Amino acid sequence: MLALYRKYRPKNLADLLGQETVVEILQNAAAQNRLAHAYLFYGSKGSGKTTTARIIAKIANCQKRQNDKKFGELGEPCNECGTCKEIDEGRALDVVEIDAASNRGIDEMRDLKDGIRLSPAAAPHKVYIIDEAHQLTKDAFNALLKTLEEPPSHAILILITTEFEKMPATIVSRTQRFHFKKLPLIRIVEKLKSIAKLEKIDADESALELIASAAGGSFRDAEALLDQIASLKKRIDLDTVESVLGQVGFKRTAELAELLIKNELPQTLEYLSKINENGYNIVQFNKDLIHYLRRVLALKFAPELENDFIKELTDKELETVKKHSQMINEEKIINLIKSLIRAYTEMRYSPFAVVPLEVAIIENLKS
Repeated sequence: MLALYRKYRPKNLADLLGQETVVEILQNAAAQNRLAHAYLFYGSKGSGKTTTARIIAKIANCQKRQNDKKFGELGEPCNECGTCKEIDEGRALDVVEIDAASNRGIDEMRDLKDGIRLSPAAAPHKVYIIDEAHQLTKDAFNALLKTLEEPPSHAILILITTEFEKMPATIVSRTQRFHFKKLPLIRIVEKLKSIAKLEKIDADESALELIASAAGGSFRDAEALLDQIASLKKRIDLDTVESVLGQVGFKRTAELAELLIKNELPQTLEYLSKINENGYNIVQFNKDLIHYLRRVLALKFAPELENDFIKELTDKELETVKKHSQMINEEKIINLIKSLIRAYTEMRYSPFAVVPLEVAIIENLKS
């Protein structure tokens, strides 16, 4: 049985969510038969970089595109011909995927340099996909440089990285660069809802929102988490997700934030104690609390940031943040956030993780 993230992996450029600019440019290039010989895909994890690379490999080698000019103008693979199916199944001889994290040396790049010059075994183009490209050594980059400068006409090189700043300028300048954006929370939740419906998974919306939030902008991670939790219970609710992740959802974070804003010290400490006793990750909880209060403070001084926060929060969550932004004492919240950040640093290395957080709260709420 296929994992959800593999089962629902996009097979066409149009299926890539949240990357509209990338999709438009690549579709137009494919429709005009102007695919480049070298690409660099960079951006956050799980945003579709490797999937896009495989789709390009299919577009470049799709048999229907070669024989049907009108279909070729769509800028998409057919996903039905033998070559498309071989690439989808990972058994195409002319599509080579290299993990630079474990194949990062000069010898591997010399092998690539020699192999890429050989004619494709069956398809029109030989495609090399180098994942985690930033991990290549200096000598390996130098060996790759010559291939990028003078690639054979049948070759396409696609470099993929989550750390663009580590890529040498000499390499970057010889590629077409595409930035893959971190995906908005609401788009991830929408996809999880769609998958849950197709898979007949009974899941509360609040549970899916926490899964999406925990995935940190990654479709792949969100789908993997949904798959993991769905295998445990028939019905997925917020308590189940919190228990599996060891992470508190937005509702509990907002409730504690409100107690802090109202200066309710005894209730705050009691609430924190319950969270700690229930075995949740208290360090992660402080991190979530810092992010929450940061949004509250930012909205107080710059209400226009609502347009950015809507990408990270649901409508209901944003309303809660807006309500709290009207309740705060700015100076007090600034001091509290500073204290929580100091506590976070101490908590990460302390055998008594909750203590620095409790002390920070007491110091700020005692007066």
